[in-house]
Amino acid sequence: MKRSVPYHKHLIQALRDPAEAAEYLNAALHEGDSALLLVALRNVAEAQGGMSKLSQRARLNRANLYQMLSREGNPRLQTLENVLKIFGLRLKIVPDSSRGYHRAA
Repeated sequence: MKRSVPYHKHLIQALRDPAEAAEYLNAALHEGDSALLLVALRNVAEAQGGMSKLSQRARLNRANLYQMLSREGNPRLQTLENVLKIFGLRLKIVPDSSRGYHRAA
């Protein structure tokens, strides 16, 4: 029987590409689970060089960054935007077509 290949290594490699990272984070965001989004952010941070490098580039305290992205983390919007900017990404608001919203005439 073939041994399985750890997926995490391949995931981190793929997340080095900003387009892949954006799709990955959007999928996590779409799930509506903040814990899942924080895991996704940690994975993208790892792919981009790790927390130490991210903290230097974002000019954030490394311990605070770890805490912000922990399971119990609750990043502020400005901090999240700064972290995404380091990844070459930004937040975007789009209509939720599943909600059945229609423009007023």
